[in-house]
Amino acid sequence: MRKPEKSSRTVRALFWQLLAMAAVLALLGWLAFNTAQNMQARGIQSGFDFLSQPAGFDISETVLYFDADRPYWQAFAAGALNTLRVAALGCGLITVLGTAIALGRRSRNPLLRGLCAAYVELFRNIPVLLQLLMWYLLLAQALPPIGEARTLGPLALDKSGLAWVLNADGDTLFTATPEFLAVLLGLTLYTAAFVAEVVRAGLQAVPRGQVEAAAALGLSRAQALRRVVLPQALRVIIPPLTNQYLNLTKNSSLAVAIGYPDVVSIANTALNQTGRALECIALIMAVYLCTSLATAAFMGWFNARAAIRER
Repeated sequence: MRKPEKSSRTVRALFWQLLAMAAVLALLGWLAFNTAQNMQARGIQSGFDFLSQPAGFDISETVLYFDADRPYWQAFAAGALNTLRVAALGCGLITVLGTAIALGRRSRNPLLRGLCAAYVELFRNIPVLLQLLMWYLLLAQALPPIGEARTLGPLALDKSGLAWVLNADGDTLFTATPEFLAVLLGLTLYTAAFVAEVVRAGLQAVPRGQVEAAAALGLSRAQALRRVVLPQALRVIIPPLTNQYLNLTKNSSLAVAIGYPDVVSIANTALNQTGRALECIALIMAVYLCTSLATAAFMGWFNARAAIRER
């Protein structure tokens, strides 16, 4: 007798969900139609046809080859890759630095604990935009002039940026501009402070008895951390760590303030030249949405693997 009732509830729930979805789609369609009508009445051009037109501007720093004769869509692709470069390197660096600071806060050395605690309180309480500006100004003032680079092995650093020099002829493997270095440094130091607290909370969530049991088995402190504590702490660490990866990726949009040519900077230039405001904003949103969804999907997969491994 209960099966028909349960089936009826399922059908009703599905009906209301479909009705809500239809209402949302209708609202979006109405907004799109009215926006198009208003733009047409005001003589404002719309559409993405401009993406195939020559951009007419250069990009100071890009992974892809780009010049002013290339179309707008390649300019957006170059800006998106610049954004992804900062996000990928930043996520790796904040993981390493944040974990190191979290372990330092659990150290038996009071000086090390104090320094790590001071780092967290300092960097997480200064707005990230101010940190980006600070690092950019410091690099601009402190770096030696071009032609008087400071070297450390194959690395050379001057006002043109950081370069990996391959030979005496000056051929380089890569070059990182001061703008890129300032963005990466500012975002890394800022977000690592939050990651440190995430990791520290995850480590503290592991019962003390697990550590004592590891010690009873003869494991050293480092072995207990690597083989006992950290695998159990991952299920607590990974979800909030994912949020910090997403925060770093979205905060990279602030790089436009110091002239780094990310996707926001490219979109601003394209908007000023073409007047396609909605289209340029939509492209920015699409880049960050796709990047965030991909990051969340990867971390969800990693979280599932960590949970299965623990069982």
